[in-house]
Amino acid sequence: MEAVQEVFQVFINAGTLFLEATGAAILLFTAGKSIFRLFKRDPHVQLEMSEGVALALEFKLGSEVLRTIVVRTWNELAMLGVIVLLCAAITFLIRWEIKNETKKFA
Repeated sequence: MEAVQEVFQVFINAGTLFLEATGAAILLFTAGKSIFRLFKRDPHVQLEMSEGVALALEFKLGSEVLRTIVVRTWNELAMLGVIVLLCAAITFLIRWEIKNETKKFA
């Protein structure tokens, strides 16, 4: 049974790392693209950057939810809960900003 648990933990850790790396890659790609478009004076650059940050945060949120499967103590669970709440709140605020920016350009 311990071998199965170790394999499961390795699988969860790999999945968490993959989700976090994907979120970081999205954020870096979006930032690079936004900097390039900023020099072109594109009026939609803030909207695109907000969408990229929101998507990257959703991947981070997914990795944190996946990480809750392997927590061992109440302190770890509390810390993950706080991180999930912060990511969800920030994502909600960014999505709200995107909706308002979209209305402005429509």
